[in-house]
Amino acid sequence: MKKEFYLPNYKNGSIVNLMSSIKESFGGKSQYRPLRDLSTDEISGKNIVLVVIDGLGYEYIKKYGRGSFLHDNLKGRMTSVFPATTASAITSFMTGVAPAQHALTGWFMYLKEIGSVSVILPFTARAGNISLSEKIKYEDIYDQKSFFEDLEAKSFSLKHKDYSDSVYSVINSKGAKRLAYSDLVDFIGQIEAAIKRGRRRKFALAYWGNFDSICHRKGTDSKEALKHFFQLDKKIANLAKSLKGKNTSIIITADHGLINTKEKDKIIKLEDHPELSETLVMPLSGEPRAVYCYVRPDKVKQFENYVRIKLKKACYLYKSEDLIRKNYFGLHRHDERLKDRIGDYVLIMKDNFIMKDFVLGEKQNIYIGNHGGLSCEEMFVPLIVI
Repeated sequence: MKKEFYLPNYKNGSIVNLMSSIKESFGGKSQYRPLRDLSTDEISGKNIVLVVIDGLGYEYIKKYGRGSFLHDNLKGRMTSVFPATTASAITSFMTGVAPAQHALTGWFMYLKEIGSVSVILPFTARAGNISLSEKIKYEDIYDQKSFFEDLEAKSFSLKHKDYSDSVYSVINSKGAKRLAYSDLVDFIGQIEAAIKRGRRRKFALAYWGNFDSICHRKGTDSKEALKHFFQLDKKIANLAKSLKGKNTSIIITADHGLINTKEKDKIIKLEDHPELSETLVMPLSGEPRAVYCYVRPDKVKQFENYVRIKLKKACYLYKSEDLIRKNYFGLHRHDERLKDRIGDYVLIMKDNFIMKDFVLGEKQNIYIGNHGGLSCEEMFVPLIVI
């Protein structure tokens, strides 16, 4: 019988531990242990290129990638973080710590500091998609140091030109030279140029987002996703050939994988559950697969009973404070703002269920590919070392 939930392995098997291995290879220290499956000696003294392909789960490569360059160089698998989503996981790559420390907890995130649910990476208000950065400093809601800041290396942070200058990208790239690319050819070319520039040891963190976008819209089993995967595979193989003899390790991984939700009866819309909706004091936040609920104090019993009875096939109900205590969000001391950003309760979706709500003025998008939960498809990411 297939196991339903897989928790992050922050002890020695997650993307956070990968970042600890990289940091230690440059002579630094991290509060998290190095990755069990990547010896620091293996990458010490070398340039390191870390390519993060958004959405490229380990299970996807095992199922669809046989015969590919990436599959042939697959060293193992790691867990993402919880929730297994871009906002939380990319921030862990950019800081080297878990969500418990950086406290960015999902695409939609309630910020007590401004009394609003935000879209945290573009830093807009969820309602109206209004920019928050004109009046509010990102540093007022987020204060983690960038991974690059203390690194003894010439560092580069590569992101698409559409968001390389966002307040989020700028803050999390401190200590690195930011490089903006326009397409896949430019992406690979800029990595090559960065590593070949000068004699000083280098670290490049290069993020590619298109695979995730395709999987959201078309599904992980789509011909479009498979075509794009092999385009990436070919370009990365060329990159490896170009950097051969340049004393460089190329590490390819992802922030999370995705799971498909195509069945209408697996899509739970809050508007179809008015008795549940009336128990909430604000819109849902988090992710469709890991939902944060802020509950009216006088409606707690109604909320709990409704979820346990009416939605028992769709999700598990947890008190948010219990998930902090059980280290779902990370080990060690957590940021005091964490508890305000994950609601009173967390609904972790079973099978391939999702839960959605919409606010006024918001596009009512419901994607096929989703992430944030604890399935093996979402949680496990590849460890590819060249």
